[in-house]
Amino acid sequence: MDSVLDSLSVLHLLRPWWLLLVLPVLLLWWRVRRTRGKAADQPSGIARHLAEALTVGEAGARRVQPIDGAALAMVLLTLAAAGPTWSRVPNPFLAQTAPLVVVLEVSDSMQNPDVPPTRLDRARFKIIDLIERRAGASTALVAYAGTAHRVAPLTDDPNILKALLDGLGPEVMPADGDNASAAMQLAEAELARVETPGAILFVLDGLNSVDLPAFTNRSEADPPVMVLFAAPETATKGALDNITGAEIIQMTADDADLDRIERAAQAAYRAALLGDDRLDWEDRGWMLAWPAAVILLFWFRKGWTARWALVLGLALGLSGPKRAEADVIDWFFTPDQQGMMAYRDKDFAKAGELFLDPMWRAYAKFRAGQYADAAEIFARIETAEAAMGEGMSRIRNREYRPGVAAFERALELRPDYPEAQHNLEVARYIVDYVETAREQSDTGEESGIGADDVVFDNEAQRGAETQQEYQEEVPEFQTAEQWMRSVDTDMSDFLRTRFRLEAAEDGQ
Repeated sequence: MDSVLDSLSVLHLLRPWWLLLVLPVLLLWWRVRRTRGKAADQPSGIARHLAEALTVGEAGARRVQPIDGAALAMVLLTLAAAGPTWSRVPNPFLAQTAPLVVVLEVSDSMQNPDVPPTRLDRARFKIIDLIERRAGASTALVAYAGTAHRVAPLTDDPNILKALLDGLGPEVMPADGDNASAAMQLAEAELARVETPGAILFVLDGLNSVDLPAFTNRSEADPPVMVLFAAPETATKGALDNITGAEIIQMTADDADLDRIERAAQAAYRAALLGDDRLDWEDRGWMLAWPAAVILLFWFRKGWTARWALVLGLALGLSGPKRAEADVIDWFFTPDQQGMMAYRDKDFAKAGELFLDPMWRAYAKFRAGQYADAAEIFARIETAEAAMGEGMSRIRNREYRPGVAAFERALELRPDYPEAQHNLEVARYIVDYVETAREQSDTGEESGIGADDVVFDNEAQRGAETQQEYQEEVPEFQTAEQWMRSVDTDMSDFLRTRFRLEAAEDGQ
């Protein structure tokens, strides 16, 4: 209900001058109805008072006339032509779901077992469920106690966040406490790095009054804040009771809290899009064209059994075979429109087959995980956005060097393209990391296995040609991917070391 009210509050018309036609339509309806009310179907040669006395059922028949349906259909078509709208068209190359920064309190109080197994463990489970529900959306993770640290930047890979969440605990934090203000600054800085409007979710079990200004003194330009209260309802909320600029959500045993979080994040995303003048308005007039078309199918029929024909037609249509339903859809919707409906239902594989537009077809296949097909389609389109999409598809398909080349081509077509520049730097880092790992695996430097003679041609293609003479009984070498998976790292130790270094740098 809240989303409907928000939509109506921003309702406006793209072509308001079409509303001028409503007046002549209403005038025509009034004149025709008045004329038929006076003289329609009057027998000739009989006095009017006698004709009225001899007529049976006329009053009921006159309540609804064909002109009523025609006038209603014309008014609906006029409103549709005026272009009613209340939302913007999202950029398909930015996340369709609002990016979210999850800020997790990792203090000693979160180890309280009053929410089994502990408040922190339950918070971890909730965050994991949330990122799995937000498939394809970017999520970042910030942890705080006495200090605040960015655990993971915005990413749409839930596996990264899961591994890092498992390593979080009070023992990895450099200082005790609950500095929520510092965590808020980190979260806002993370969202400032992307163009897509997002939101901030705090998962905590209390708030210090010192941090209250960070939640209340916020402008409309600041990202909206939600708070998931990880303690029982009977626990003291501290300064949370005085917050007016954030939505407080009580953690529940079911998914009711996650539903509220998603609705709030989507509402914030839609509200932010409304203020982005770079995006086109989404014309919603087609929604009024449907009822108008149905009315026009029957208004010309003589006799008002047409009213029941409509009900019967709908009943047969709902109970008919799927093939007939598909044919009806083909009559009214183009393949691109059907593809967009499947895309909005998150059926990306179906959308990729329905779209005729190459950009949307490629992007749907990318969202469906069909990276090779998406890259092939993107490569045929000579735009910076298509090159960007090709690079993302290549990287996801583990084609790192072609991905680098695609990002470079995107920057050639549009030098001022910060997203392509960022992805190019990340892709180059991945290439360097993978090839360095492969070289180390080939030479045995990490495993302590020496080679009698090793010759690399690394000038043009790193490790393209090698000659190696190994000692007898040399173990089988791992690929770069196998080598990286075999590294046994304690995530808690990694986070503890990293956080201490960051805290030491901030203290200088």
